[in-house]
Amino acid sequence: MLDRQIPTGLIVSCQAPADSPLHDPIVIAAMVLAAVNRGASAVRIDSPAHVAAVRKQTSVPIIGIWKQLLPGCEIYITPRFEDARAIALAGADLIAVDATLRNRLPGEDLKTLIARIHGELGKLVMADVDTIEAAIQAAEAGADTVATTMFGYTAATQNFSPPGFELLAQMVERLQVPVICEGGISSPQMAKKALDLGAVAVVVGTDITGIDNKVMAYRSILIVDSWSTVSSQLKLEMVAAIFPGFYRLL
Repeated sequence: MLDRQIPTGLIVSCQAPADSPLHDPIVIAAMVLAAVNRGASAVRIDSPAHVAAVRKQTSVPIIGIWKQLLPGCEIYITPRFEDARAIALAGADLIAVDATLRNRLPGEDLKTLIARIHGELGKLVMADVDTIEAAIQAAEAGADTVATTMFGYTAATQNFSPPGFELLAQMVERLQVPVICEGGISSPQMAKKALDLGAVAVVVGTDITGIDNKVMAYRSILIVDSWSTVSSQLKLEMVAAIFPGFYRLL
């Protein structure tokens, strides 16, 4: 039997790059507690190990995913039923899956995957999409909620940057299931706009928990600004110090 309740309001995605000191189940669980203590209604967590660690610390809804890069498969967010089962067993309440129209593994078509998650795991399904066509297909395939997660991250949307507010508005108008805005939300004002457009919830990740990416963004801008103030002669000397044969190329 499925619990048909979809989280609303602010959902915080607590994830970290694999090479980050933050990519540790204990640290991820601490991030979650901080988010929940300050009002997050749910969290989005990657991998069984992290889901299990978070489940031990809180009872708030967990949207579980498992990013898997597999040969011959363009999608990577929970691409197989076995991935969904692993995060369900770890304690996830909802299973998020890549529902874009890209190439999938044999036997893992979206409709079958959603049906198995419902029937065998008893879990709700959140469909991560990039276009209105994918959103409609996901809803027709049985997804319980559809999110703009993949907008700007696929070949079909590579010339656009998230958040996909136009896509969000189309989804709200045309779908009969709850719509969630995810991707590119970088301020409370943007989150409010998503809710005003009809989203039932907003997922915020990097802007709240993405320390690695935020530091790199600041550093890249500061380095560029500092570099612009360096004299041409000093720039030549710095490059020559790194590449001893540089002056011979001039």
